[in-house]
Amino acid sequence: MSPVAPASPQDRSIAQDGGTKAGGDADGDPGRWIDAVYRVRAGPADIEARAQAIALEQSIEAPLAAVDDARVLREVVARVTDIVPATGVVPAGPQGFDVTIRIAVETTGHEAGQLLNMLFGNTSLHDDVALVDATFPPAFAQAFGGPAFGISGIRELAGATGRPLTCSALKPQGLPAAALASIARTFALAGIDVIKDDHGLADQAAAPFAQRVRAVQGAVERANRETGGRTVYAPSLSGHLGSMREQVAHARDCGVRMFLVAPMIAGVATLAALVRGANAPIIAHPALAGAARIAPPLLLGRLFRMFGADATIFPNAGGRFAYSQATCNAIAGAAREPWHDLAPALPVPAGGMSVEQVPGIRAQFGVDTMLLIGGSLLAAGDRLAERCRDFVAAVHGATR
Repeated sequence: MSPVAPASPQDRSIAQDGGTKAGGDADGDPGRWIDAVYRVRAGPADIEARAQAIALEQSIEAPLAAVDDARVLREVVARVTDIVPATGVVPAGPQGFDVTIRIAVETTGHEAGQLLNMLFGNTSLHDDVALVDATFPPAFAQAFGGPAFGISGIRELAGATGRPLTCSALKPQGLPAAALASIARTFALAGIDVIKDDHGLADQAAAPFAQRVRAVQGAVERANRETGGRTVYAPSLSGHLGSMREQVAHARDCGVRMFLVAPMIAGVATLAALVRGANAPIIAHPALAGAARIAPPLLLGRLFRMFGADATIFPNAGGRFAYSQATCNAIAGAAREPWHDLAPALPVPAGGMSVEQVPGIRAQFGVDTMLLIGGSLLAAGDRLAERCRDFVAAVHGATR
């Protein structure tokens, strides 16, 4: 989206071509503003007022008449800068507009949770609005740091070069730690690069975190010694930030070198804090992301990357979720493309994938991808080891 100069309500008018053009730049400093784009379900007679209401809701949460401070009016109140007819599918209705609103960087406090609050906090409670895009000043995005390891760091850790990476998940929850460790050993002996906990594994009685991590990491290390491989185990962190930090410390003592976090459950601020202390790649899981009505390429691709996720899992088209191929391509692009000098994050298509789909997934996403297949491997039962080897061979581009 091209930058548009901020404008007050008095400066703006609906253009005859259906768009809205903004007036002159009131502050001259683009580094002070975030441009957020909202898909709004409204008719032509209502969209102007609806856009202004969103701008106020996402900044001062008060009528303009309640503000008599000149600086707040000039530098804090969000401004509607563009209104154009929406293209593509409008959520829950045939009519709609894409509204661009300029939000002051200072309102975010340069903190991940508050950024989401200012982008879509109160407005997410209105079912006629979705957040579809956001453009950030380079220095603002860079201040979050982005991935500490990124694609190259994950490759180095797993010893995987020149090909996509492989990943599988330990499940189902309810199994004891020893059973999960046995599955992990089978995965590692087959040469799967990354073994992650299912995101439903937490600190449950059946396989408490400390017991599970020690058992699984030990099984993976023993398998690596047998094969000369470098399979990496990523346990799932859960609970509040304090408990997650304790989990990280325990896991690191056990030799763990990667972690899984669900940012929309734990909180994006928790993700950002963990990145600063874990000293290990973090995979972001998309659980609860669908409840946010934030476009997946923005949330799973760009925001998770900006907050420090080194890899981002997303539901691939053709699986058990309804993402389109275009949406999946956009997520992968947002995760990997050059953006404000932040390291690229590794896209991880998942969600009901099978070994037979591997060639198509490889062709779609290319080499800098990690393919996650879980349930369909485990469904092989006594043939699990063979099925895992098939998966590895398919991703490596070889045949058994």
